[in-house]
Amino acid sequence: MENLSSVSRYLFLLSLLLPFTSTAAAITRDDFPPGFIFGAGTSAYQVEGAAAEDGRKPSIWDTFAHAGKTIDKSTGDVASDQYHHYKEDVKLMHDTGLDAYRFSISWARLVPDGRGPINPQGLQYYNSLINELLSYGIEPHVTLCHFDLPQALEDEYQGLLSRRIIEDFTAYADLCFREFGDRVKYWITFNEPNIETVGGHDVGVLPPGRCSSPFGVNCSMGDSTTEPYISTHNTLLSHASAAALYKQKYQEEQGGQIGITILGFWFEPLTDSPVDVACNKQNEGFPYRMVYEPSCIWYLSYNHERDCGIPSTILHHRRV
Repeated sequence: MENLSSVSRYLFLLSLLLPFTSTAAAITRDDFPPGFIFGAGTSAYQVEGAAAEDGRKPSIWDTFAHAGKTIDKSTGDVASDQYHHYKEDVKLMHDTGLDAYRFSISWARLVPDGRGPINPQGLQYYNSLINELLSYGIEPHVTLCHFDLPQALEDEYQGLLSRRIIEDFTAYADLCFREFGDRVKYWITFNEPNIETVGGHDVGVLPPGRCSSPFGVNCSMGDSTTEPYISTHNTLLSHASAAALYKQKYQEEQGGQIGITILGFWFEPLTDSPVDVACNKQNEGFPYRMVYEPSCIWYLSYNHERDCGIPSTILHHRRV
C-alpha cells in the first residue's frame, strides 16, 4: 500500500507538471534575444567537496555545518565532489547546451589563511576548471566570495564585522584577477550580500550564525540590531575596493566586467492602510535597497521606528 501510495502521488504530480513540460518543450533559443546566455550556477561549498584535501582550510561554512546548524545536519565535506569530477561535470554542461557556468572560488582553498601564502594545488584546480570550461566553449563567470569567508579571518577579527576585511579581500581579488583574468571576463565580487549579512548576522541561519534575541534563531553570540548593517557596510566597501582595483589595473588589458550579485525581492502591502503601506516600503529597503542603493546613490537612510515601530537604524553611505 505504501508503494502504491507513493506511485499514485508521483503520477498525480506528473499530471500537474505535464502542461508545463509541453509548454517548455515548445520554447527554443530562437524565442530569446540574440546574445542571451544560457547557463547554470553553483557555489564552492555546495559542489566542490574535498573540504580537507590538498591544502584547503576551513571556511565559515565548514564551521557552521560541522556545528550541526544546517537544516538537515549535512556538510559540504563531499558535496557533489566537483573537485575530483570537474571534467565529467563540464562535459555534462556541454551536453546540456550551456553557454556559461557561474562558480565561486573557495577563498580558503586558494589562500587558506585568508592572506599570505597561495595554495598551489588550489591554484592548479581553478586553472584546470577554467581551461576545461573554455575547451568546451563554456564561458566562466566567477564569484570571489559566496558566503564562505575563510574561518581564519573570522577567528582573527570577526570577518565582515571588521574594516580589516577590505584590505584582505582586495588582496585576494587582486590574486584572482592576476592569475585567472586572462581567461575570465565576468567577475562577481560577493554573492547576495543582502542575504549573507542578514542570514549570518541577523537571524543566524547562515554562517557565521551570529544573532541576538528576539530577531535570531538559537542565538549564542552577536547583535542583530547592529551587525547586519556593519557587515553590509564592510562588504560594500570591500566590493568597491576590489572593483576599483580591477577597473584601474586590469580591465583595459583583460577586457572583462565586474559587478556584485543582489537577490531581488518584491513585496505587496497586506492592506491599503498607511501602516501596511509604510511597512511594505521598509521591506523593500531591508534587505534589498540597503545594498543596491549605496552602490548607485550617495545617501541611504531608514527609520523603522517611525514607520513600523521597529527600533531606529540609520545608515549613511557615500557612493561606493
